[in-house]
Amino acid sequence: MAILYCFPFVYFSMYQDFANRSMLGYLIMIVVTSLLAFFGKFFSNSIPFIIGNILSVITSFYFIHEMTGNERWNGYFKPLTTYQLLMLVSFLNLIPQFFALNLANKYKNKVND
Repeated sequence: MAILYCFPFVYFSMYQDFANRSMLGYLIMIVVTSLLAFFGKFFSNSIPFIIGNILSVITSFYFIHEMTGNERWNGYFKPLTTYQLLMLVSFLNLIPQFFALNLANKYKNKVND
């Protein structure tokens, strides 16, 4: 499960925003990571959730760093820098994932009763 989290979700979302002027990447990120959190908690525990989110931020950081040579990329996300936006979006993306974890916990307890 943690391997699926290795996808650079925040970078993908930012790139879709930059290249296509589309917020669809952010929506896809929220849906996919919430589903991963739900199924990860339902079928195992929270360890893949923690490790996976850390790995996703690291891979996103790597790809964002590769884009820093592009002048348009650096100025697109004003007033934040790309790294600040990476941290902000990564943090905000945890909120729907926590809801998915709680939902999985409730559903798992309901099934076990």
